[in-house]
Amino acid sequence: MFDIGFTEMLLIGLVALLAFGPERLPKVARETGYWIRKARSTLASVRAEIEHEMEMQELKQAMQEAKSGRLLESAAEKGGNSPEHVQPENESGAAATEQADDRP
Repeated sequence: MFDIGFTEMLLIGLVALLAFGPERLPKVARETGYWIRKARSTLASVRAEIEHEMEMQELKQAMQEAKSGRLLESAAEKGGNSPEHVQPENESGAAATEQADDRP
């Protein structure tokens, strides 16, 4: 993740030992680990929620497409036209109206 080598870690440990002292260093390391775990957990939670919302949006879109297909089939049954000739209402409602007006 950070691409830190052994010498860099040793240097960071030495600076931490000098800055916090040998008595406070274990507590600081535990606190740092706790906050890193909490940040990773939060990030994973947000990522999962975004993926869930994207799946729900795809399902909604599929349901709208299925509903549109069902409307096309019912319009074809009522009007006697095949589903290929009937335009969906939500995509181009004007085109469907024009096509209906052309019929005798």
